[in-house]
Amino acid sequence: MQLVVGRIGRAHGIKGEVTVEVRTDEPELRLGPGAVLATDPASTGPLTIESGRVHSGRLMLRFAGVRDRNAAEALRNTILIAEVDPEELPEDEDEFYDHQLMDLDVVTVDGTEVGRITEISHLPSQDLFIVERPDGSEVMIPFVEEIVTEIDLEEQKAVIDPPPGLIDDRAEIASSRDAESDEDASA
Repeated sequence: MQLVVGRIGRAHGIKGEVTVEVRTDEPELRLGPGAVLATDPASTGPLTIESGRVHSGRLMLRFAGVRDRNAAEALRNTILIAEVDPEELPEDEDEFYDHQLMDLDVVTVDGTEVGRITEISHLPSQDLFIVERPDGSEVMIPFVEEIVTEIDLEEQKAVIDPPPGLIDDRAEIASSRDAESDEDASA
């Protein structure tokens, strides 16, 4: 099974190093020296990591055969993909691979069916479950502890405690302007 583990950014320096946007919770395992990664586009790879380091909070990698800035710049925006055993689980019990979460049924804490996870969107601030509802519409559920209260892989379900308005139209609107207009109307 393949997992996206990073995206190559800008070239760094003149000796073939590139910045990498990390898309894995296990960079030391997936992006270490000697790792061979498939790529998207496939014509760019496979790429073998020769060395890596962190510079100013950013991961820098050098790939075998990439020796200058021009070659490094040609890799920009390439997606890095690791081959992973489908039975392998993350080290932390509160972490999940995308393939484990796909197709889970989503229910609220009171048992109400919401839908099924059809996609996971990885954003800079948080991950989102894209959930297809029984009527065919989609709803986005932030994958944060306050909302997703439980992932039960044996039961194949994700339990959520959504705030008002997340999956329905019963949002509570409270602003000082609304309170003032209510006071004006009663005066």
